[in-house]
Amino acid sequence: MILEDHCTILQTLKRDMREMSEEVTMEMNLQQVESEAHRAQANRDELVKRITRAIREDGTIEPLSGLHLHRSSWPKAPVHSVSTPAFCVIAQGSKEVFLGNERYQYDPYHYLLVTAELPLVGHVLEASPERPYLSLRLELDPTLVGSVMVEAGHLAPPNQAEVRAINVSALDASLLDAVVRLVRLLDTPVEAPFLAPLITREIVYRLWMGEQGDRLRHIAVLGGHTHRIARAIERLRKEFDQPLRIDDIARELGMSVSGFHHHFKAVTAMSPLQFQKQLRLQEARRLMLGEQLDAASAGYRVGYDDASYFNREYKSLFGLPPLRDVARLREVARQNGGLRVD
Repeated sequence: MILEDHCTILQTLKRDMREMSEEVTMEMNLQQVESEAHRAQANRDELVKRITRAIREDGTIEPLSGLHLHRSSWPKAPVHSVSTPAFCVIAQGSKEVFLGNERYQYDPYHYLLVTAELPLVGHVLEASPERPYLSLRLELDPTLVGSVMVEAGHLAPPNQAEVRAINVSALDASLLDAVVRLVRLLDTPVEAPFLAPLITREIVYRLWMGEQGDRLRHIAVLGGHTHRIARAIERLRKEFDQPLRIDDIARELGMSVSGFHHHFKAVTAMSPLQFQKQLRLQEARRLMLGEQLDAASAGYRVGYDDASYFNREYKSLFGLPPLRDVARLREVARQNGGLRVD
C-alpha cells in the first residue's frame, strides 16, 4: 500500500513538472513572439520616418543604385507600366496591382515580388497629405540572384510546375530588418557603396529561403519551362512592334503551340497576344506623351497599320481614345508640376 502511494506521488510530481515545463516553454515562446512583433513595429515606424525624410515631395527618387523610393499624398488613378524584376515594400498606405485580370494587394505587412518583365497596372489605394503613401522598390539583378542561389547551395532539382511571376507574401521581421538597414545607408553615403550590395544579397537570400523561393528561379532563368518563357518574354519585349508568329516562337523554344500558350499564361497570366498588345499600347502612349507623336503615327510605330483598330484597342486598355487620354494626362501633369510617363 505504501509502495503504491509512493508511485502515485512520483507520477503526480512528474506530471506537475511536465506541465510546469510546458507552461514555461509556452511563456518563453509568447515572449519571443511579442518581442518579434515589437521589433517589427519599430522597424516599420523607422522605415516611415526615413523614407519621409529622404523624399519630401510627391514623386520617385533613386537615392542608391537600384533602390527607388516613392511618395504620394493622394490615391492615384491606375498607372500602366512594364515591370522589371523587383522586390517592393510599402512603409505606409496600401496598393493594388493587376496582371491581366488578377489582383494583388499589399501593405506594410506584406511585400510584392515581381520576377519577370510584365505589363502591370498599379493603383495606390491609401494615401493622404497627413499620411502619404510611402514605398520602396529594389531592382533584382539576375546575375546577383543566380550567384546567391549558387552560393547558398540550394539548387535542388527545380519544381517542374510553373509559378506566376508575381505574388504577395507576408513581410517577416528578418526581411523587414534588412530593408531598414538598407534604407539607413542613405544617411551614410560613404558607406553605402560598400554595404548596400551586401544587404541586397541578404535580402535576396531571405527571399530565396522564404515562401517565394521558387519564384526567384524566374530571375535566375532556372527551372522547368520557365527559362523558355523568360526567353519568349524577352523576345516579345524587343520585337513587340513585329507581327506575332506563335508557331515560330514555339518551334524555336522546342515547344508545341498549345504547350507554349499554356506555360506562357501560367507565368504571365495572359496569352502571348494579350501580352504583346499591352506592350504595344503602353509604348504608343509613351510616344504620344514623350515624343509628341500623333495617334496615327504612334500606332504605326508600334505595329498598328489600321488607325481605327488602334484607337479601339487603346480605348479598351486605357478607358479613353488616344487624344483624350493624352490630353487628360497632360492636364494632370500640368497640375502636378511635371510630366512623368510610367
